[in-house]
This record gives sequence, C-alpha cells and structure tokens, in this order.
Amino acid sequence: MVDEAQAYWITQPGHGEIRPLTLPEPGVDDVLVRTLRSAISRGTETLVHDGRVPPSQHAVMRAPFQEGDLPGPVKYGYLSVGVVERGPADLVGRTVFCLHPHQTAYVVPATSVVPVPDGVPAERAVLAGTVETALNALWDAPPLLGDRVTVVGAGLVGCCVARLAAGVPGVRVTLVDVDPGRAEVAAALGVGFAGPADDVGHSDLVVHASATEAGLRRALELVAPEGTVLDLSWYGDRPVSLPLGEAFHSSRLTLRSSQVGAVAPARRDSRTHRDRLALALELLRDPGFDALLTGCSPFRELPAVLARIAAGSMPGLCHAIDYSDRPIHEEA
Repeated sequence: MVDEAQAYWITQPGHGEIRPLTLPEPGVDDVLVRTLRSAISRGTETLVHDGRVPPSQHAVMRAPFQEGDLPGPVKYGYLSVGVVERGPADLVGRTVFCLHPHQTAYVVPATSVVPVPDGVPAERAVLAGTVETALNALWDAPPLLGDRVTVVGAGLVGCCVARLAAGVPGVRVTLVDVDPGRAEVAAALGVGFAGPADDVGHSDLVVHASATEAGLRRALELVAPEGTVLDLSWYGDRPVSLPLGEAFHSSRLTLRSSQVGAVAPARRDSRTHRDRLALALELLRDPGFDALLTGCSPFRELPAVLARIAAGSMPGLCHAIDYSDRPIHEEA
C-alpha cells in the first residue's frame, strides 16, 4: 500500500518548503496517480508565492485540490501529469493530466483526471492548463477568417494564444514583447514578432497577456476602430490606469476580460470544463508547442526555483518540475 508522498507548500508569503504527507487509501471511484511532471504557472503562482492575491479574491482563486487558505500556509498549483497506478481498469497505466498542486503522488476522484492522448509526451502535456486558457480566450473573442491578430505579451499564455490563432485560415498573428529574444520563439510558433514601439498597424483583435499596465495601454493603441481588446492578464493587488478619454469612445472600442474559471459563454451550453480540457490536450498533439518548454528542475529544488521565478531571476516560459528522483514510498 502506498502510504507516503511529498508536497510543496507555501508556508508564508515569499517562502515555500516540501512537506511529507500520508496518502489516503483510494476508494472504488478514486485513482492513485504517481506524478511525472508538473509545471509552474508563472503569473498566478508567483502572485500566490508573494502573498499578492487580494483578500476579496481568496475564494475565487482557490485551486481544485488546494489545501490551506491564502495567503498561507497553502498547497497551490494546477498543472500536473502522472501515471495512474491504482484505479479503474481502463485508467491503470494511463498517463493523465490533473489540476493538482505540486506533489509526488496523490489520490483524487477518477473523474478529476483526463487521459493524455497517445502521441502527446508528458513533458508537453503539462501545458494543457495554459492551452485551455488560450482556447477559452479564443472562444470569448474568436478571430474571423483573414483577421489581423496581435498578442501583446509573449509569455506562456500569449504564446499559446498566438499558436492557436495562427491555425485559423488567413489569420495573420503578431506577437509583441519587450524582450527581443522572444522573436525566436515567435518564429518557432509560425507568427510574426514586434517590439512594443514598432509600427505593426491596427488589428481586428488584440489579445493582452503581458500583465502590465503599459502592455494594456499599448493594446488599446493597436486595435482597429470598432475592434476588441481581450485582456487575459490578472494584476493581483496592482491598480491599472487606462487612457479611456482618448480614442476609446470615438473608435467604439471593446475592452473585455477572459478567465479560464468559467467556460466561455459561447460554448457554455455545449462544453463542460472536462470537454475543454480534453480538447486542449488534443491540441497538444502539435509539436510546435515544444518551443515553449524552456526549463526543468527536480522536485527537490522547487522551493528555490519558485522563489527565483518570483524574483525575476529565472526567465523563460514553461518551467517544469521533474519527479523521477522522488518515487513514492511503498510498504508491503
């Protein structure tokens, strides 16, 4: 019987540690998952790590299998891929994705895991939650055939949006970012690249994903008259000021938000959260997403890694955590 695992906890703002825990015995409708990889959500998890989630959003920001409460101690995270070791016969041995915090093994209801399609490696499957966010965004504001689309912010979410939007026939996509090094990533994704001061013309749809006030202001400048700016960024406790007294009204612009917590209204009657996640995993058959996998560290280093990411000293896109050096303990 599996009796012990290890989990990452944020013990207080700015500090995390790995703690042992005893796993419950799986019920007849449960699965025991041994983790292969997890990934760090740079935006949300760094806000949680630093204690920058406003109290009014503590309940809204609760992760599916979170333990503890914000600001801490709290076990937080939601990008986990593992192998089912016990559970229903059709799942045993399958690689699955689960919205679970960083932990070497866990027991959850079988309905909480989604099988990873054949041909999608575990390394890429950790992107499922981010691709799901991008998918939901494009359900909220779908580009039309031949549209010009600009994505401001070439972070992980922005890059996933750009890759999906580029798959729409006739759509021209440009990624805008302050880091000129992201031009190489844009090329790998099959989209254009520009710096924030470059003249890229006006776009029918501008997706903002830089999580900065300057980025959102630039997004409003880049959208065509009567176009839409879709904001995917979440700013935590930071106020944001916008020039809504300039061309916003005369150009009849639309500024709207998108958030993955709810299925987009356009698909809410026909798709469940599970359907959306399963589709995101299918979309990850595309090897082009491998350009977003920019780092990996062993589980034992997670406290230091997340602290470095939060401090801005470990740049990159998707940073994964590998569990091969932390097998679950078994007792006869």
